[in-house]
Amino acid sequence: MLQLDAEALYAELKQGVRGLRREDAALVGIWSGGAWLAERLQADLGLAGRHGVISSTLHRDDFGSRGLGGAAPTDLPFAIEGRHIVLIDDVLYTGRTIRAVVNELYDFGRPASVQLAVLVDRGGRELPIAAAFAAARLVLPASQRLSLARGPEGRFSFMVEDKGDKR
Repeated sequence: MLQLDAEALYAELKQGVRGLRREDAALVGIWSGGAWLAERLQADLGLAGRHGVISSTLHRDDFGSRGLGGAAPTDLPFAIEGRHIVLIDDVLYTGRTIRAVVNELYDFGRPASVQLAVLVDRGGRELPIAAAFAAARLVLPASQRLSLARGPEGRFSFMVEDKGDKR
């Protein structure tokens, strides 16, 4: 069974985001795993203000079948127009969520730039989307899902499960 140390990968992600950030950049985490990561990065990097949280829900190409799905609404506590954005996500797979999130982001203004940093890039892209930084790259069968979990004390871990499992 695949064993990934999410805390060690988080340390790599923190260094990668530190290298991507410009002074005027804002962190925006994709709900939910990316938002957890952005929240912790904001604190660990000693950044002033709040991080943003963005939802892909309203721009998903499968919205008709998924609906709202309990996602938190987008919360961007700063102006997007002309801002450098570091978009944070836990797992990059097909690229469809990133496409939806970029569409959502542009509903709030036109950023100066958008860079993507992820904990894990698992390959399998359906769209021409790539991360500027990935703490790890691995290949999983399409039948498996890789999910980030956050414990009550804030520590991260991964769960790998078959997509058919509804635990």
